[in-house]
Amino acid sequence: MQNKAKDAKDIKEAKGAKEAKGAKEAKDRKTLFKDVSRIVIKIGTTSVMPENSAVNTAFLESVAAQIAALLKEEKEVIVVTSGAIAVGLNILGIPTKPREFPIRQAASAVGQGELMRYWSEAFHKYGLTSAQILLSYDFYSDRVKYLNLRNSIGTLLEYGVVPIVNENDSTCTNEVDAVFGDNDRLSAMVASKIEADLLILLSDIDGLYDKNPKLHEDAELIPFVEKITPEIEKYGGDPTSSKGVGGMRTKITAAKIAEKSGCHMIIANSQVENVIQRAVSGEEIGTLFYAGNGNVSNNRNRWVLLSKSSGTVTVDRGAMDALMKTSGLLPKGIVAVTGDFERGDVIDIECGGAVFAKGITDYNAEDIQKIKGLRTDEIEGVLGRKDYDNVIRKENLAVLD
Repeated sequence: MQNKAKDAKDIKEAKGAKEAKGAKEAKDRKTLFKDVSRIVIKIGTTSVMPENSAVNTAFLESVAAQIAALLKEEKEVIVVTSGAIAVGLNILGIPTKPREFPIRQAASAVGQGELMRYWSEAFHKYGLTSAQILLSYDFYSDRVKYLNLRNSIGTLLEYGVVPIVNENDSTCTNEVDAVFGDNDRLSAMVASKIEADLLILLSDIDGLYDKNPKLHEDAELIPFVEKITPEIEKYGGDPTSSKGVGGMRTKITAAKIAEKSGCHMIIANSQVENVIQRAVSGEEIGTLFYAGNGNVSNNRNRWVLLSKSSGTVTVDRGAMDALMKTSGLLPKGIVAVTGDFERGDVIDIECGGAVFAKGITDYNAEDIQKIKGLRTDEIEGVLGRKDYDNVIRKENLAVLD
């Protein structure tokens, strides 16, 4: 009898501790989000268009209503929407997402305008104006485009317009370009670029679980992630939808980008009533990825880290150790060059077969091939000039985690 009483007491205390912890986290969120002013909301394909059905106009209108309420609170909101391919496939009468890239491009071209029409109608219902912004991966690899995007979105927000961003699937030059992962990564890159305070990923799942809840009944929700550890990354799963391509793995990748930018991120279920307003208000919904550990890259470093690389230089261990201490890259430490790149391009830096840093090069591939392994005082004798002592200056270097 005493053992049963003790067990009951232990269970009650454990439950109380769990509830106290949950209350503390909810309170922390309220404090954490008190000064949130710029918010990026990513809408997944299955939220826009559930499996085997038409576009969920009621959901789009709910999103518009919640955004209208946030704007009245003087918040700034950017929407990143998926669904163009799914809408196009539906119009074309194709039941599932095909593997053939040209068909996906065609479906995107058909569906993009129709998707924007649905969004525009939803926003107009609440007196809001929206603007379409189509992006491809080179927006982050081209410094001018990168800066222009910031200016464009900033101006739209000043006029009270809601930017609606999507990946430009119909004009990707090849399948490798379509790598955002159902816009999860794209939304994080946009949030990083515009220095958002909060990124909300809405999908058909309640948050991050220790197992895939669609396959395991005993899966447990993880409400708070203070730091993205290897264990957390292992929880990433494969896609489970036939129309969307984003899985939990791409969401964790998005969280890592957001963390680098000092932007908190929430994964939440789009079907939760008023999920956006409740999340922004600090209610404990979904999984919160905390971005307050102080490891925030500056804007230039974020651009370098997220840009597509044009080539690779391989360095020796001594050069790697120096670069890890934020020194510049001298030609003496370079042992090999791969790719055809120009001065000003972003390139990978590897050692022992692993890329550990990226940087903006001050010499092209041909020049580096000639001066690799040399001392700085030998550069001019070989090239007939010396632009810099370093192949990559320390201010143009970004070290990966």
